[in-house]
Amino acid sequence: MKYAVLVADGAADYPIEELGGRTPLEAARTPNLDYIAKHGRLGRARTIPLKMTPASDVATLSILGYDPKKYYSGRAPLEAANLGVEMEDDDVAFRCNLITASGDILTDYSAGHISSAEAKKLIEIINLKLGSNKISFYPGISYRHLMLFKRGAEQHLQLLKCIPPHDISGKSISKNLPKGDNADLIIKLMDDSRQILGGLEINQVRVDLKENPGNMIWLWGQGKKPNMPKFADKFGLSGSVISAVDLIKGLGKILGLNVINVPGATGYYDTDYQGKANAAIKSLADNDFVFVHVEAPDEAGHNGDLREKITAIERFDQMIVGSILEHFKKKSGFRIMVLPDHATPVALKTHTAGLIPFGIFGKNIVSRGFSNYSEKEAEKSELVFEKGSDLMEYFIKNKEA
Repeated sequence: MKYAVLVADGAADYPIEELGGRTPLEAARTPNLDYIAKHGRLGRARTIPLKMTPASDVATLSILGYDPKKYYSGRAPLEAANLGVEMEDDDVAFRCNLITASGDILTDYSAGHISSAEAKKLIEIINLKLGSNKISFYPGISYRHLMLFKRGAEQHLQLLKCIPPHDISGKSISKNLPKGDNADLIIKLMDDSRQILGGLEINQVRVDLKENPGNMIWLWGQGKKPNMPKFADKFGLSGSVISAVDLIKGLGKILGLNVINVPGATGYYDTDYQGKANAAIKSLADNDFVFVHVEAPDEAGHNGDLREKITAIERFDQMIVGSILEHFKKKSGFRIMVLPDHATPVALKTHTAGLIPFGIFGKNIVSRGFSNYSEKEAEKSELVFEKGSDLMEYFIKNKEA
């Protein structure tokens, strides 16, 4: 039996007046997602447990079958695992965004979706200027980077209240700085970074004069080293993860899944959808399970870009879902599940909690006659997982769905 889980990050949304009261999922052309709905079944799942922050790390843990209330330790430690950054039990890792600050306003959470090459130079400079025997900065992809604070748990840094920068685009910096015991240690690093990155020439590295330059770091998503059982031990399956995002790849590594790096996978609108699909199909020749993650719909939601969100959903449907579905639907021993991890409404430009729609198609999945894949259609289903981490068990082990 082969299993494919295909995630369109942030694809769920709210009805939009501009679309005649439809959501982007309803407005997009999605023949392959609709095929799964018509020939399989739909349901809903709560991937963000009540009282937890709606974020991709929490939601992805749920989707992979791990209860976030039990296993969640923060976003940054997952990213550290992908970057090969070793953590001790009392270390605290922070996500380090390169952002654009203008006065007291956080103008852009991604520094204009800065290139990885330019970002690497800036993070290396930050590490040179602000790093120490306790603090190290590590470059990642585009605006997403990492800071490791050795023995940071002694200062209780894992307990700070830190706000994600994508939640405060266009809002005050000073009103949204980290809060809690020893927050001043983290705030000083952020303030100092602005002084360092604010110049045009930094150690002979030119920072392009563009609309949204990377002129400050933002530290958040912190946590200690996680401890989780391997996916193979939990579900008895060997598998792979395909994503451009360090968070997803790091979680895959922690769970003992093979991380496949696809050239051209960027984590943005221009990602190589077809390359991801081809890699997924190839990986299933030798493995039982593949998890394919596409970030583009989420980025469009954060940017409030309705057109790009619809386009990202359509590309996900055509190249990811369509390619994998076409390859496997003539075979008998397979199942496919499609879903977002959470909603990222274009009107809000941030994540929201709530039930998300999923569709399952394949062996022993009996059609329930749904007409399309959408939030509204999924509401007609009696299949609801209030504990989203139970969904994977159902997807893999339920004999008569």
